[in-house]
Amino acid sequence: MGATQTHSEYQYENMVGKTGFSTEQIKNLHMRFQQLSGNEKTLRREHLKNIPALANNPIKTEIIEAFFDKRNQLDNELGSYEEIGFEEFLMVMSHFRPLSIKTSAEEKTAMRKQKVRFLFNMHDTDGDGKITLEEYRKAVEELLSESGTIGQEVARAIADAAMLEVASTNVPNMGPDDFYEGITFEHFEEILKDLEMESRMHVRFLDMNTANLRCGQ
Repeated sequence: MGATQTHSEYQYENMVGKTGFSTEQIKNLHMRFQQLSGNEKTLRREHLKNIPALANNPIKTEIIEAFFDKRNQLDNELGSYEEIGFEEFLMVMSHFRPLSIKTSAEEKTAMRKQKVRFLFNMHDTDGDGKITLEEYRKAVEELLSESGTIGQEVARAIADAAMLEVASTNVPNMGPDDFYEGITFEHFEEILKDLEMESRMHVRFLDMNTANLRCGQ
């Protein structure tokens, strides 16, 4: 038991530098990982599908897939995992790391960029570096049609109009017959430049036994 505890403490300390979480926060998240996985060593999609807070979220699928997206491990590798261990889980959660009074302006800028990249990856489902019209349509349709008050065709029309506006803003001299390939990360970052991210994407540590994740709108 003593050797296992020593190994865990070493693992926690090793992850502090990689994620920016404190040792105490990592321990907290490890408890949450064990709760979600049923004390298994790996986490699978079906484990996350059982989270009550995600049940009625219109982008539930995208949120779950984000945990298995290799791009969110900060090494730019494409593809997805079938299951993830605690370290991979922690790396994804680091995108939601809360600010502290010690967070420098440079760190805040880097953390915001990570959050924006995480959101971009959620919608760039094929990993080609662009959010295409079809990907954008899918996201808007899911968000709008979930309420039941807007039909799929209306949601699609709204998505097409929004994408046309984005295209005209990002490519001012685009002709009527020109094809807009999609929203690049740089364009996406510009679109969200005035959006306050901290209250929408954070993990809130309530006590030693619980950690709540928020990916709000």
